[in-house]
Amino acid sequence: MNSSIKTKSGYLNVSKIHSIYYEVCGNENGEPYLFVHGGPGAGFSESDKRFFDFEKHKVIFFDQRGASKSKPFGCIAENSTQELVNDIVYLLDYLEIPKVTIFGGSWGTTLSLVFAIQYPEKVKSLLLRGIFLGDKRSINHYLDGGVEKEFPKEWKRFKNLVPENSTLTIPEYYLDQMLNGTPQNKELYCYEWVFYEISIFKKGILENEIDTIINQFPFQAMAIMEAYFLSNNCFLENDYILKNCEVLDTIPTTIIHGKYDAICPVEYAELLHENLNNSVLYIEDAGHSDSEPEIERRIFEVLLQS
Repeated sequence: MNSSIKTKSGYLNVSKIHSIYYEVCGNENGEPYLFVHGGPGAGFSESDKRFFDFEKHKVIFFDQRGASKSKPFGCIAENSTQELVNDIVYLLDYLEIPKVTIFGGSWGTTLSLVFAIQYPEKVKSLLLRGIFLGDKRSINHYLDGGVEKEFPKEWKRFKNLVPENSTLTIPEYYLDQMLNGTPQNKELYCYEWVFYEISIFKKGILENEIDTIINQFPFQAMAIMEAYFLSNNCFLENDYILKNCEVLDTIPTTIIHGKYDAICPVEYAELLHENLNNSVLYIEDAGHSDSEPEIERRIFEVLLQS
């Protein structure tokens, strides 16, 4: 299923500063899908392609502003949720795709939902894995001690890099060091930001797995983008998604979420499901990662039926 046929790739200039990298894979006449990666800033990877059947799917992959292969790398200027939404519109128009099914994970669920709220006519259906609503409660859970009880060691390591007398919040302090610190501190704070996330993102992860995962992608952009977006409440009015769910009533939505997700608690997936009139919710024996067997199996199952 993961034998991809890349039919088109390149860079699309979306502003005077930013060019986003994209690939179109699969059957040119196939059912169109848009893959929306997480982070913000993680970029898409070759392993993300494993979920699709490229004999019947036509899939657009792209790196959001500042992420992975997009240029300039790690750039926060002219980079907000609305600008990322605008880029999706521009990319779909450029590729002459009027309507797509969107598959987003983690932060990708936030961006997918905001896009669908603003452009419901462009969305055939939504497949969402690991719901992150981009609201203050979700952000505070992740960055203000919500994981401490379950992951005390990981939380302490993350928090203790911010001096007690700092007037900045944790993401603000990390971001300042990532952008303005010494070369050593820039690297340290980027690494520690991502280490925190990876250390709690799936059930039973081993410490020696964490480095391996981090080194599989350009983690600096993810660290910078996450700290930047979360410092700014994801550039969204609080509860923006929940307040606008009625717009999504005509869009079939499948939600897949790990019961033991420490980054995005399952209660937020349940809350979204309760606010949608056309959704199916699968709660799996897993954490946050799409590589966990139960989540991976469910994604394959849903996409196989599409």
